[in-house]
Amino acid sequence: MITVAGTPSDPLSDTAPPAARKAATIDATDLMNRMYRHQRHIYDLTRKFYLLGRDRLIADLRPAPGDAVLEIGCGTGRNLILAARQYPQARFFGVDVSTAMLTSALKAIEQDGLSARVRVAHGDARDFDPAALFGEARFRRVMISYSLSMIPDWRAVLVLVLSLTAPGGTLHVVDFGGQEQLPAWFRIALRAWLARFHVAPRDDLEATLTALCTRAGATLAFERPFRGYAQAATVTLSPRSA
Repeated sequence: MITVAGTPSDPLSDTAPPAARKAATIDATDLMNRMYRHQRHIYDLTRKFYLLGRDRLIADLRPAPGDAVLEIGCGTGRNLILAARQYPQARFFGVDVSTAMLTSALKAIEQDGLSARVRVAHGDARDFDPAALFGEARFRRVMISYSLSMIPDWRAVLVLVLSLTAPGGTLHVVDFGGQEQLPAWFRIALRAWLARFHVAPRDDLEATLTALCTRAGATLAFERPFRGYAQAATVTLSPRSA
């Protein structure tokens, strides 16, 4: 298992008191609820035009029958629902810090008749216990779709989710990339617009994942599709990882 210790100044560090950890989660929930209180009603309709690569991520999951699949930052449940339709013999779980988004997710999951196989819960991606939430300690597949760019301490999230990925399992990530092959004006305008929504592309995602894979004895496949608009990663843990 990959572990990392937080710093004392980090409200979600291992040494932080429970009250500080709880306060940090409450603050994150309040922020995301303010952002998505109204946006959640049009989120899926509008995001399909610029959250590129999500369907490819789902197609690459390929869980076996009975496998548990976890999504970090499940939002409205869009990815979980599509994946559950595509893989009817797998089980799906999602966490999100926004209770407003989870309200939409629960409604959509129920409307699709998937409540028996798709479960979501309130949780901070930086500090949650899936065993307590879902009765599942490890997952064969973990997906993070356009969430790392919204989480300030996103590296700690990667460490945590890799520790929740079962030996031989995979972590799938897609997010905004560096737009290396796109015009400079487009990159500048996109990043300025994203910043209005507390979104920051993680330009050192590949380097961070490479270091984590080296420590864990895992393998990394990394792409920059759509001329670098997005970046996509698959981390495969060794079957012998502990």
